[in-house]
Amino acid sequence: MTTQTAPRRSRRAMPAIIVSETDHRIVTALANSAYERIPDVAETLLDEMDRARVVPVARRPADVVGLGSEIDYVSDAGEARTVRLVMPAEADISSGRISVLTPVGAALIGLSPGQSFNWTGPSGHPHRLTVSAVRPPAA
Repeated sequence: MTTQTAPRRSRRAMPAIIVSETDHRIVTALANSAYERIPDVAETLLDEMDRARVVPVARRPADVVGLGSEIDYVSDAGEARTVRLVMPAEADISSGRISVLTPVGAALIGLSPGQSFNWTGPSGHPHRLTVSAVRPPAA
């Protein structure tokens, strides 16, 4: 079994995030249940949920990343990608479906276009990812 390492993020570089009440409830429960298996990612998710501004589902802006959202982002290396943030059982990276229980998925939730996050990868090198567009879940 492979343990994933959550991105180590600088506190000063953490953007403000918004999360719907439903996503907050689901993600918090998921992180708590995953804590034994992947503590770094689970802790990152719990930290994100603690600092998030939680709003009713109807008041979460459409361009804020939530479960099911499609996200366009650009890495510091200039790589542009489109992914959909999903629950672990729906994840399939080859189809662009990234689990909220991955380091990047955990960091994406609650972000909106123009926001970035910095992290130090396993090799010790700093990285940056910037969200360029967010589309709500398909109805």
